[in-house]
Amino acid sequence: MIKAAIVGAAGYAGGEAIRLLSRHPQVELAALFGHSNAGQEIADISPWFYSQVNMTVEEMNIERLVACDVVILALPAGVSAETAAQLVTSGVKVIDLGADFRFDDASVYENWYKTRHPHPELLPQAVYGLPEIWREEIAGANLVGNPGCYPTSVQLALYPLLKAGLADLSRPVIADCKSGLTGAGRKAEKHLLFCESNDSINAYGVAGHRHTPEIERGLTRVAGKPAQVLFTPHLTPMSRGILATVYAALNEPVAEKELRELYQEAYADEYFVRLLPEDVWPHTKWVAGSNFCDINLKLDRRTGLLIISSAIDNIVKGASGQAVQNLNLMFGLPETMGLEQLPMMP
Repeated sequence: MIKAAIVGAAGYAGGEAIRLLSRHPQVELAALFGHSNAGQEIADISPWFYSQVNMTVEEMNIERLVACDVVILALPAGVSAETAAQLVTSGVKVIDLGADFRFDDASVYENWYKTRHPHPELLPQAVYGLPEIWREEIAGANLVGNPGCYPTSVQLALYPLLKAGLADLSRPVIADCKSGLTGAGRKAEKHLLFCESNDSINAYGVAGHRHTPEIERGLTRVAGKPAQVLFTPHLTPMSRGILATVYAALNEPVAEKELRELYQEAYADEYFVRLLPEDVWPHTKWVAGSNFCDINLKLDRRTGLLIISSAIDNIVKGASGQAVQNLNLMFGLPETMGLEQLPMMP
């Protein structure tokens, strides 16, 4: 059995990792760590675990961590790297849900996250953990930077188009995205209160959201040339989910049928990516609680733009589910193991 620990167990992403790994047939959930919740039973913090996960959240203990095979870090930017450095040098595999290992250039990270990277020397060995694109690299990795939720939805929407070289990247790709409130974390802040967020939707991080360079880096790697994205996120009054609607110009005339065939071929063997039937558009409810990404596309003949819509659960495929998918790859297990549950509806 693979011994796994979760650091930051009391948050939404940490809790989702507990939910998934507690039922994983090849993983033993060996320890849970936190700071402000240390000493409490996880079921007292997250009551949905009553009688199912009987574990106490512990104060950080590096000796306990290095006794594990893999550690999932659900910590803020700038904090994960310190713990990861100690673990990697001890031979422990690390999956970081934060941003500390999503970039190969520390200056990009420091510019967008406004903090010095604690361990830039680790960046060359870190692998970006989007399995549908970088599966082979992940399989040989000891340190994985788990993608952000928005970047996951946008990159999966665009991957087949960019891989085929059909996007006109002389113009920015437009990504209009909506997220549920869990994307803001499990904390008490005014804008997350029911009366502040219910019956309302708002843009935030306009022309400056931290996920912008991550999306651009991923698209550039796939396309083999610079790609820019105009990314605008919105906060919506739902618990889970991300809906990304992406607009891309084409660099040559292509029929919609050919584009659809391109996506069908690209994702034919991908269990977690579902290309929906023509004119059936993704709903966030249809992927809730699952590791699926639902996609559809339409060519607007009037403007010449390709419209691609993708939906994921932001704390499963957008965070902890993808982390489990990466864990499976890192340990040579079937990629779908522990992740085959169907979405929750309604």
